[in-house]
Amino acid sequence: MDIVEKIAGEITISDNPGITIRKWREEFNISQMELSRFMNVSPSVISDYESGRRKSPGASSIKKIVNAMISIEEKRGGHILRRYNSGIPSDALLDIKDYDHDISLEYILPKIRGKSCSKADLKRNIRGYTMIDGIKAILQFSYAEYTKLYGWSSQRIIFITDVSIGRSPMIAIRAHPLKPAAVVYIKPENVDELAIKLSEIENIPLIKTDMDYKSISGVMNLLR
Repeated sequence: MDIVEKIAGEITISDNPGITIRKWREEFNISQMELSRFMNVSPSVISDYESGRRKSPGASSIKKIVNAMISIEEKRGGHILRRYNSGIPSDALLDIKDYDHDISLEYILPKIRGKSCSKADLKRNIRGYTMIDGIKAILQFSYAEYTKLYGWSSQRIIFITDVSIGRSPMIAIRAHPLKPAAVVYIKPENVDELAIKLSEIENIPLIKTDMDYKSISGVMNLLR
């Protein structure tokens, strides 16, 4: 089942379709004004559906509303959609994407203001990236969900936010049979010496950046 069918089905069977429409609209960070403008209807139409002042929409109207939300999200880059399509039911996953071609890690680094912390070889290609909230990932991810972080290929960058010294992520990566092509800590407080040593033992570049994750996501999504 794709995301359109999932959302439309949830709205259709809901005891309060208006509240469910609002839930998904807010999940995609879309205002009533933006949604109504995209659908070429009055903002009061969306407001009335969500408040229950207007009769619950039929299947055709629900599909139009859902398709409009999906289209708006895709025009913004689609990182929320990719999170849902990954099959990982966790808000610890911030973004995930696979590329259909190789992109040099050395080409990517200056675009994300990345600085290597270890002596691991930077000459490698990337086929995707995954961005996670470090603390939430530790608390929420099961073993199976951790494996799904690698998408179609482990030849990817794992971006990690909320890093204090970065020891735990590198220990987890060393212990798991799947290894990423590179690890990037987003705005770390510091980078632990053990994390650096593990990076060199595994020959996995350990990189830090002072960019915020939303800016990085925007850059990575536009790479060609």
